Amino acid sequence: MMIITRTDIRMAITTTDMSVLQWLQLLQLTSPSLPIGGFAWSQGLEGAIEQGWLKNETDFAAWVQGVMEHSFAWQELPLLQRLHQAASVDDFDLLAHWNDIALALRETSELRQEDLQMGGALLKLLRDLQVPLALQWQAQPTSYVTAFALASAHHRIALLQTCTGFVWSWLENQIAAALKLFPLGQTAGQRVFQQIAPLIEPVIERSLRVQDDEIGISLPGLVLASMQHEEQYSRLFRS
Repeated sequence: MMIITRTDIRMAITTTDMSVLQWLQLLQLTSPSLPIGGFAWSQGLEGAIEQGWLKNETDFAAWVQGVMEHSFAWQELPLLQRLHQAASVDDFDLLAHWNDIALALRETSELRQEDLQMGGALLKLLRDLQVPLALQWQAQPTSYVTAFALASAHHRIALLQTCTGFVWSWLENQIAAALKLFPLGQTAGQRVFQQIAPLIEPVIERSLRVQDDEIGISLPGLVLASMQHEEQYSRLFRS
C-alpha cells in the first residue's frame, strides 16, 4: 500500500492548470443531468423542513453553510483528497481502505442508501464509458465519493477543481431540493448560492489540514432529520 502524505495532497491541490476538455469533463461530472439519481435525495433537508426547523431562506442558508463548514471540511473533502490521490497512482488497496471508511461514516440507513445508490450508478456509468480505473475497481459496495474520485483521476482533473466541483454539485442539489420544498422562488435560491459560494474555497483550504485520524464528524441535527425522514408519512424525496 502506498502512503500518501499531507504534503502530497497540498502539492496536488495547488495545481490549477487544466485544458478546456478537462473543464468540460468536470462540468459533465458535476452536471445535474448526470444519470446517477442525485436529484432524488434531500440529505435530511426534507425532514428538517417537515420538523419545522427550517422556515425560510435564512434558515436554509444557515443549514447548508453549517453542513459545508463541518461535514465537508472534516469528512467529505478529506476523503475525496485521499481517494483522488490513490486513484491517480492506481493504488487500489488504498482506494479500498478509504472507500470502507467513507461508507462506515454514513450514520443513517437513508444516508448510506443514498451513498451506495449514487456511487453504484456513477461507477456503472464510468464502466459503460470504458473508463479503465472503473473497470479495474473491484471492491463493492462503492461510495459516491470514491466513484467521483475515480472519474476525476481518470480525466486528470486537478484536485482543487475536483474538490470545488464536488462541493458545487452538492450545493446545487440542495438548492434545487429547497426550491421544491420551500416557497422560496428562484431568486432566493440564487441569493443563497451567492452567500455560500465565497465560503467554498476556505472550506477546501481547511480540509487540507485534517489528519487521517481526524476524518469524520457527526452532525446530530442532520442525522436526526434523516432518521425522521426515513419514516415521514408524505415526502417528495427518496428514503
